Amino acid sequence: MRIVVTGADGFLGWHTRCRLHATTDHEVVPVGRAEWADLTALVAGADAVLHLAGINRAPDDELVAGNRGLAEDVAAAIAAAPRPLRLAFANSTQVGNGTAYADGKEQAAAVLRAAAERTGSSFVDVLLPNLFGEHGRPGYNSFVASFVDATVAGASPSISDRTIGLLHVQRAAAAMIAAIEETAPGTVGQVSPEPVATSVQQVWDTLQRFHTTYATTGDVPDLSGPLDTDLFNTYRAALFPAGYPIALAPRADQRGRLVETVRSHGAGGQTFVSTTVPGVTRGEHYHLHKIERFVVLSGRATIALRRLFTREVVELEVTGDEPVLVDMPTMWVHNITNTGDTELLTVFWTDTLFDADNPDTHPVPVAGAAELEQTR
Repeated sequence: MRIVVTGADGFLGWHTRCRLHATTDHEVVPVGRAEWADLTALVAGADAVLHLAGINRAPDDELVAGNRGLAEDVAAAIAAAPRPLRLAFANSTQVGNGTAYADGKEQAAAVLRAAAERTGSSFVDVLLPNLFGEHGRPGYNSFVASFVDATVAGASPSISDRTIGLLHVQRAAAAMIAAIEETAPGTVGQVSPEPVATSVQQVWDTLQRFHTTYATTGDVPDLSGPLDTDLFNTYRAALFPAGYPIALAPRADQRGRLVETVRSHGAGGQTFVSTTVPGVTRGEHYHLHKIERFVVLSGRATIALRRLFTREVVELEVTGDEPVLVDMPTMWVHNITNTGDTELLTVFWTDTLFDADNPDTHPVPVAGAAELEQTR
């Protein structure tokens, strides 16, 4: 399918593009503010629309009018399309609570549902709970993003505890994609992905535990809780790149040298070792969920990383003479190149055992931002 994704530059939009790129062969047409004026023309050539654009923070009248207005633009584009489409809307479980945000989302859903019924298009109203994940904006997308920012900065926010349901944004993206892939043409429905129950205080305590264990030593904390790996990946994303590399402490005596490359406080995962001849590059892929660690023990190398759908490349120079660890942030393409004149010895660790049926390894080169050209 050719899928128009509105709000493509936003939090849910970026994660949805990452998931579409990793797990499907769909052609994606990203629509942000810069492309909004061309919405009708872009929808005309599409098979489906994921309407993720929305306004989260604004005066009450702007929340209502803004979210409804965006939906009206999408509805007009669907009406002008030459054939029925598949449409899914990122709504909120807050609908019905009487706030301006909820009212705006409810009105937007009604506009889109009516447009689908008039045109014979399918429509799925996806009610999303509180979302969190990598690269959320503090003070905007989620309290989790604000807590992560405070944790990294060493701040102590005021906490008003309450129970809350959280959903990692990649699971929300999966629900949005399923809504257009699995819905029969011409049908109208509603789904609500199930969040994980936790509390505000528990999220803060978990992030503090991560930071104490990981920030200076690189020790991997226990990740056995239902939200732990997703919260840890969210926390690690906020550390990168300023928090890396993390220095290791070799132990040497007359016999030689010992370097503890991974100290895991929970499950063991998998360790493997590679040698690389001078001038050769390994990697050129990204992961949606997997934690992957690089430690060079002999030789000299450059580790290069680039966040998906961006062009800036971060490069870290590493050497076996002063071993450090670099953990790859999720949804950043990465590689390692032997830049020395001797064989490179690298230890790799992942938090999960390799699964050939679901490797979570998606090939994309760091150089050239190739996936940007594959979206249109």
